[in-house]
Amino acid sequence: MRSIQDPHHDRILILDFGAQYTQLIGRAVRELGVYCEIYPWDVDHEAIEEFGPKGVILSGGPASAYEEGTPAAPEPLFTGGLPILGICYGMQTLVAQLGGSVENADHREYGHADMETVRSCKLLGAAGRTLDVWMSHGDRVTALPKGFEVVATSPGSPYAAIADDRRRFYGVQFHPEVTHTAEGRDILSRFVHEICACAADWVPANIIQSIVADVRGAVGDDEVILGLSGGVDSSVVAALLHEAIGDQLTCIFVDTGLLRMHEGDQVMQTFEEHLGVHVERVDAEAEFLARLSGVRDPEAKRKAIGNLFVEIFEREAARFSDARWLAQGTIYPDVIESAGSKHGKAKVIKSHHNVGGLPAAMNLRLLEPLRELFKDEVRRIGIDIGLPERMVQRHPFPGPGLGVRILGEVKKEYADLLRKADAIFLEELERNGLYDRVSQAFAVFLPVRSVGVVGDNRAYEFVIALRAVETVDFMTANWARLPYDVLATISGRIINEVRGISRVTYDISEKPPATIEWE
Repeated sequence: MRSIQDPHHDRILILDFGAQYTQLIGRAVRELGVYCEIYPWDVDHEAIEEFGPKGVILSGGPASAYEEGTPAAPEPLFTGGLPILGICYGMQTLVAQLGGSVENADHREYGHADMETVRSCKLLGAAGRTLDVWMSHGDRVTALPKGFEVVATSPGSPYAAIADDRRRFYGVQFHPEVTHTAEGRDILSRFVHEICACAADWVPANIIQSIVADVRGAVGDDEVILGLSGGVDSSVVAALLHEAIGDQLTCIFVDTGLLRMHEGDQVMQTFEEHLGVHVERVDAEAEFLARLSGVRDPEAKRKAIGNLFVEIFEREAARFSDARWLAQGTIYPDVIESAGSKHGKAKVIKSHHNVGGLPAAMNLRLLEPLRELFKDEVRRIGIDIGLPERMVQRHPFPGPGLGVRILGEVKKEYADLLRKADAIFLEELERNGLYDRVSQAFAVFLPVRSVGVVGDNRAYEFVIALRAVETVDFMTANWARLPYDVLATISGRIINEVRGISRVTYDISEKPPATIEWE
């Protein structure tokens, strides 16, 4: 299947030097209606020419531009006539490679800074303004290459932003891609729309039309099977494929017994009854509980769940001998993080079960319609194609399901208690208008017994921990300051309605150092 990215769309290339914010740059550019992709900094220049960008953004990174052998942008970029925006380390390597100087700063500049624009330029606009920006660097520029001017300064950065309007080369020491920079999106918009002259045509309607056309062209009259989990990604894939090929699609829904309250029935109702998608439901709760018996280590649980899921899916898929394609809900961050990009040089952050190929025995071709989309794009497409908004906008749910929200060994008793407590938590957040104000909320089952009083008797029953966080990118997260009266209602309902739970706690850990999930 060819790329969903229409060759007639304008596009921006982002070269990744290892910054934690690189994906945020990509998401920001896409939200501005311009297609972009992220390539590793050492990609061959021929691949850049083949991609055909109208401009290039050099990301931040942990290296120092003045050290020998440090990562550098491909030299042909500087003579190819393309506009270039260097961000943080990207600015420093731009300066160093063009003949300027970069040195280690006396002190690191991190966090909010007031930046003064001292000259007008196409990127930042008029001089004489104060901008609230977000800094994160330990090195700084000390001498500019020929043709550049200082266009902004901050207390810790005399070269906070630089510009060569003639060559359309720009560098900013701050991070315009993060929400902490007040006018960050305006700055990126000026670069991609005005300086690079990119049209804002990367919008859901065009994306859907392109995906549907590509699927029809690739699949033809073949049959396709999809592992439907009920999560956002696989649900959007199912809706898109049904739009493209109708009855040629069969979804296999493996109900692991580790889903949220009534989730299996909701999946069937949404897809089979309302959308008319053919869904085969497999009740596999007993198999998963048996495989997890005695398993306590979090990673061992993940592997056990993932491996069994594949086994059951292969077993069920074998019944559809005419199928020629396997569809998956792989999205762009999965590809980047698994070093599965088309150039294969990105650092592996974590592995994903749906990236990296198919079991040879299945003899199926892989169909990944969302492979080039970020999560927020997937959500917008889901709503546009007609999925229920609550399904598309609901909070993230881990692939192993409740298996990693039950600490230690997974038992049916624990899963049933957790399901009920979690449902009460989410129901009260919805009732109080808080669900959409937090980024993720869930309950965790603690396999320890705490003393409580039931009637006139002492009882030793289990503990539930509640977790709710607010975050923009899930790289960092703040615990949500839920109203005390709402927490009191939630706690009271769980203890009174879920027999076996005697204590409820609220997790007030930030990320970092804590993670969002407990396992």
